[in-house]
Amino acid sequence: MQIVSLKGVSKTYHGVVVVRDLSLEIASGEIVALLGQTGAGKSTILNMIMGQTAPSTGEIRINGVDPRSNDPKLRGFMAVSFQTDRLLPWRTAHQNVALGLEYLGVAKSQCHVRARDWLNRVKLSEIHHAKFPHQLSGGMRQRVSLARAMAVDPGLVLLDESFSQLDHTTSHVLREDFVSLVKEFQKTCMLITHRIDDAIEMADRIILLAAPASIRFEIRVDHTEKQAVARIRDQIATALANEQRADMAAAAN
Repeated sequence: MQIVSLKGVSKTYHGVVVVRDLSLEIASGEIVALLGQTGAGKSTILNMIMGQTAPSTGEIRINGVDPRSNDPKLRGFMAVSFQTDRLLPWRTAHQNVALGLEYLGVAKSQCHVRARDWLNRVKLSEIHHAKFPHQLSGGMRQRVSLARAMAVDPGLVLLDESFSQLDHTTSHVLREDFVSLVKEFQKTCMLITHRIDDAIEMADRIILLAAPASIRFEIRVDHTEKQAVARIRDQIATALANEQRADMAAAAN
């Protein structure tokens, strides 16, 4: 089943093309990374998938329906974790995770159980459940954000540069933990990132975007083949470096 489907999608803002004739699909259970430099249109794609803005042309379907509709098939279907944790400072870690469940009308007793369960699953020790965001490290806050996204049992998890503000070691560990959970619970995930490590370490399939957002190439990642993964890394790094040089040359002219 295709969870995400974009067909011939373009988006223009004030005469500027941001997304150009983009077609892609994400199947149930896949982890797909949209990788590109700043200005490649990644955030615009995410906003259209979330239903926050409409495409200028083309068609978007999430779980088979238009994301801008009020179709009940979309209620609680998508969950998002952003670059910044976006936790409410006046709520504890536990209360922040329970927030989406409360919005969906889940009984308070179940909110409590599921919030605690997911905080444990993202490896945040119980001593930290009652702490407020300012009392937690950056990595801990991002774990709370991911727990909040997963607690509502979404069909589609969207990650918007969720690991980019963390140090290398923390980011690496958190990526591993999150992928393990996504695989265990058979979730579909789309990752928006400008970092090769995020894409390489997490995705089953990487879609490299050129600007304005269009597919430069896409490639599947077999994480059991280390040499193949190294070649993919080099291929992506070369493509991004060439694009950056082209952009600099264009700006100079």
